[in-house]
Amino acid sequence: MQTSVLSSTFFLTLLLGVGLFFFIKASIKDRTQQMQLTCKQSQEALWEDLKSYFQQRAYYAIATDPKQNQITFEGQVRPSWFLAIFLSTLAAVGLLCLALVLALLFSAPGASFIYALVLLSPLAGVFYWRGASRTEQVKIQVQPHTAGETDLQSTVTAIGHRDELATLKQTLQKQGSLKAANS
Repeated sequence: MQTSVLSSTFFLTLLLGVGLFFFIKASIKDRTQQMQLTCKQSQEALWEDLKSYFQQRAYYAIATDPKQNQITFEGQVRPSWFLAIFLSTLAAVGLLCLALVLALLFSAPGASFIYALVLLSPLAGVFYWRGASRTEQVKIQVQPHTAGETDLQSTVTAIGHRDELATLKQTLQKQGSLKAANS
């Protein structure tokens, strides 16, 4: 094969490898955000619903601030087996491609050891598994307000992991207590 074709293929493979590296690194990135929800419940009823929701999701209250109507929940986030296996598989494919290009580029008789690079692929799953297993906090603040004469509403301000907040929003929508959502 021509050297220019192999060189350009090697360069493109390295670029893809860099993208794969940052994709694996981003799998453990902190994704904390804030969300505001307006609910059709009174403050007291909403507090009870939120406490039971977070207890069902294995969170526990670590701090309360009655003056600001705020409570902080904490829970252990478990890593996903599927994502660990998926990242290891992606790393295996990426390293196999790199090994193939290196074997073609340096076609020495003893270059078959280059394929041993694929054995490094489980490190991607280990990296994810160690980084994804962490303690997460969700801060909830409930502010009551009246929309009309008899219409009681509460505004919930939540700060936490975006996936946890999305699940909270879905749960409140299913219960029918969510009036309008603003992210």
